[in-house]
Amino acid sequence: MKIPSIRTLRRYHRIARVGEIARRYFAMNAFDGVLTILGVLVGGYFGHVRDAGAIVTLGMAASFAMGVSGFYGTYMIERAERSRSLAELEESTLTDLKDTDIGHASVYASIFVAMVDGFSPFVAAAIAVSPFFLGSSIAIEEAFYISFALVFAELFGLGVFLGAISRERIIFSGLKMVTAGIVIAIIGYLLGTTS
Repeated sequence: MKIPSIRTLRRYHRIARVGEIARRYFAMNAFDGVLTILGVLVGGYFGHVRDAGAIVTLGMAASFAMGVSGFYGTYMIERAERSRSLAELEESTLTDLKDTDIGHASVYASIFVAMVDGFSPFVAAAIAVSPFFLGSSIAIEEAFYISFALVFAELFGLGVFLGAISRERIIFSGLKMVTAGIVIAIIGYLLGTTS
């Protein structure tokens, strides 16, 4: 099978109209990844886990699982939806479209959106746990504090991104996302103090 050129992929991107869908999946799954890693960090902090390697392992395993789940789940859903739409279009035009730009764009869209869905939680989580990659070169408490700051910066950034897309007040939108993180932190704290 011939590998499509960048120009061809751009054409498929336009035909399949994946920009808006990809943005949605990126924001939604990056948000999930950040909140998941926040749960790991809060659990580790209040559970008195003081091994940087353990935090990295737990955080990356959780984000990798989310990434794989997101990729496969999204791919299967997008493929099913786009196959149905293509079949309906074929019925109405009485034409086999599988070997056309429309058919190829449908396959491209399923793969592209699944990749966005799979990579966004993984990347968001990797950024959040990055201080723990430094190992013993920084104090474990300091790594926790930097990670918490990164998590809330990511949440605020995602809120700003969504606010810009929806043309709402971006600061308010950012703070709404941060609020979700605060709720997770409070719940983690309460669970940590009762165990």
